[in-house]
Amino acid sequence: MDPEIITPAPEEQFYNTKPENDKVVETTLNTDAIDYASLSIPELLAQFERLIEAEDKTEMHKNADIIKSCFYKLLKKDQPVTAPEQETTEPVQETPEETTFKRLYARYKVLRADLLRNIEEQKERNLEEKLSIIEGIRALLEKQEDINHTFPEFRALQLHWKEVGPVPLSRTKDVWETYQHCVEKFYDYVKINNELRDLDFKRNQEIKEKLCEKAEALVQETNVVSAFHKLQKLHEEWRETGPIARELREPIWERFKQSTTVINKRHQDFFEEQKKQQRQNLEAKLILCEKAEAISRETTEDEVNWNRKAKELEALQKEWRTIGFATKKENQKVYDRFRAACDQFYGEKRGFYSRFKKEMQDNLAQKTALCEQAEAINMSDDWRRTTDQLIHLQKQWKEIGPVPRKQADVIWKRFRSACDVFFTRKAEHFSKIDDVYQENLAAKEALLKEIENFDPDDATSLPAALRDFQNRWNQIGFVPGKEKDRIQNEYKNLINKHFGHISQRASEKRSNFRSGRAGGRQDEYRSGRDKLIQRFRQLESEISVWENNMGFFAKSRNADKILADTCKKIDTAKQELAELEAKIKQMEGNE
Repeated sequence: MDPEIITPAPEEQFYNTKPENDKVVETTLNTDAIDYASLSIPELLAQFERLIEAEDKTEMHKNADIIKSCFYKLLKKDQPVTAPEQETTEPVQETPEETTFKRLYARYKVLRADLLRNIEEQKERNLEEKLSIIEGIRALLEKQEDINHTFPEFRALQLHWKEVGPVPLSRTKDVWETYQHCVEKFYDYVKINNELRDLDFKRNQEIKEKLCEKAEALVQETNVVSAFHKLQKLHEEWRETGPIARELREPIWERFKQSTTVINKRHQDFFEEQKKQQRQNLEAKLILCEKAEAISRETTEDEVNWNRKAKELEALQKEWRTIGFATKKENQKVYDRFRAACDQFYGEKRGFYSRFKKEMQDNLAQKTALCEQAEAINMSDDWRRTTDQLIHLQKQWKEIGPVPRKQADVIWKRFRSACDVFFTRKAEHFSKIDDVYQENLAAKEALLKEIENFDPDDATSLPAALRDFQNRWNQIGFVPGKEKDRIQNEYKNLINKHFGHISQRASEKRSNFRSGRAGGRQDEYRSGRDKLIQRFRQLESEISVWENNMGFFAKSRNADKILADTCKKIDTAKQELAELEAKIKQMEGNE
């Protein structure tokens, strides 16, 4: 008896419901066993290799694309596009991890192709087996044997049908419909014992009610994609379950269909929202592309500006990594556009630094020449001329640009050392003069005590005593600048105290000195003025050197202490300079 071609039951319209994008579902479905997104790169590689080596290749097929997505996300995070100074982190060459992953993935594709081929071959064998089962059921319909013999055979064929796996997708529907038709024909047309049929209907009803409960529970599941896939398995079980009483078929199917409709709607809404989010991501990435292209078009010859632009680009790259995937059609294109802008920028920056490095090498050669010149003259005893030469070299040094960082400290210390050798020798030389000033101070203080203890009543000739004190005072040289006013004022006060009554005569002598009648004393004054002028010029030179050296001291480790000491020296020297100037003017006015 050939079965009639029947219209599928209403439930069949939901049996082959599939997501719009199978690939997206596969890559977004999280396995219950392992959260691959939480693993590191070495752990991902280890898990991938374990799946490949496992006997059961099903898990490998399910999780390979998830592992691939997680791996490249981590790889991009660990290897951002960076400045040319950090070429070791710039993704120019494959990392060992990426090479290992590509090797494993190539092996996976070979195994996957074999697996898919085996699956298709198995489906073809399953198709033949299920067609054989259908023919077996048809044969039972034609037998005239007692039901006690045919029903066990029918039950065995049903169990065998459940054991046989899936068939090719193109034949699934018609094979199932044919099978279902034959089963119903068996129940409807064969003289079967009503008690056995009702028992079988009841058992099938219990199974379908449990499937309805499971479907209703899936409605509450938060993972929409997982719920959808579990629903597909429930539909497969539903199809494999035999019929129930005719009056209950429609109500129980409506119950099952109600949960199916809700889950399918949530699944559809999920992917619609995902598409919407991907379009928003595309718009955000296009804006970043425009910003990156604007940065790459700017040109500059300033290292600071290049570093500023590099930081701006790195900020864009960081923001890029926070944005999810764009639409499938545009994702690779927008990434290539953004990458091209970054590559253009870093290519131009490498060119700038290449030129910059050449300039720094030229600067190093110039500064090396200045070091050699300073070393050639730093042992000279021509203090004035050598000081001017070194100051000129220091000014040239400031005008020369930077040198390579590795040589900067070395070349600077060499030049500084060459200058320090000369200025240390000069300081030691002039410190001896300071010692002489201290000796002069002690001599003048001793003379002040002698004048203070002078008793005019014991002196035979006051003018002679006055001249003696004045001659001895003038013969003593200079004292330290900070003591000059004090010691001079004490001297004047003591002279006025003991010899004030002969000030008129002293005035006349000064007048004679100015008119040239006291030639010997005039020579002494001129000699003293020359010494003052010489000291004045010496201080001017030293102040100039100190002030020039302050720019160099700022680069040394003990810069604060050195600068403080130098400032103190400069202030003291300027004070003495002002006093010398006043004294020189006074002497010139007295001539």
